[in-house]
Amino acid sequence: MSWFESLILGLVQGLTEFLPVSSSAHLRLTAAFLDWKDPGAAFTAITQIGTEAAVLIYFRKDIGRILSAWTRSLTNKELRGDPDARMGWLVIVGSIPIGVLGVTLKDQIEGPFRDLRLTATMLIGMGIVLGIADRLAARDEKSGRHRAPKQRKALEDLGVRDGLIYGACQAMALIPGVSRSGATISGGLFMGYTREAAARYSFLLAIPAVLASGLFELKDATEGGHVSWGPTVFATVIAFAVGYAVIAWFMKFITTKSFMPFVYYRIALGILIIVLVSMGELSPHAAESAG
Repeated sequence: MSWFESLILGLVQGLTEFLPVSSSAHLRLTAAFLDWKDPGAAFTAITQIGTEAAVLIYFRKDIGRILSAWTRSLTNKELRGDPDARMGWLVIVGSIPIGVLGVTLKDQIEGPFRDLRLTATMLIGMGIVLGIADRLAARDEKSGRHRAPKQRKALEDLGVRDGLIYGACQAMALIPGVSRSGATISGGLFMGYTREAAARYSFLLAIPAVLASGLFELKDATEGGHVSWGPTVFATVIAFAVGYAVIAWFMKFITTKSFMPFVYYRIALGILIIVLVSMGELSPHAAESAG
């Protein structure tokens, strides 16, 4: 992998990790469209450590409170009802599905799941799901002639059942094209949470899963020696800087705006990929050999 490739891929990772458009799909597509080698699952996982570092810094106050309350609740029963202590447990509970499936489906994630036809299908399918979820949220937020706005749930209302559902949604993002934030935010909106609550829990829930995945791939890459370390570290730093800016923008955006621009983009991109593959202009396995 060249330094220029790592620059572009780092920018792509940082720009798309937190938006509901699938960063893994965009890394794969960037390599395919530019006729580069697929950066591979290891590169994706390692650069995600950079974007998760941005999450840790942006939500540092929330994370600090949660860790403090959760740690103290281990020895102090009276603190177990504290919202921050509960959130610590709920992040752990929500991380179980992706942890189990990530290990179980490792070979599929690095192989068949990277087929561009599957990526395109997931872009379109999850785009439609996100669109429906967004419309439901918008309907609840608006008052009508004979109807008052419906109160949506906040993070304080989150329980074990909803946490597991969030976790199952996050696990779907193991398939490129689904989008971790897109799946979890959609799940949250369908369960009746506000856009901001769904996005905030989505980011918190991603921390253990992404860091564990990145460290796991880091271990394999170190032992296998098949990663270009200089460009990969450079891409990770770029992803961190860009990712932080995107989080700040996105959290402000969702308080007043709809997710529909992302829905239209996903569907258009998915259709474009299907057309290019159908016409033979793009191989479904383009750039599939790992870089």
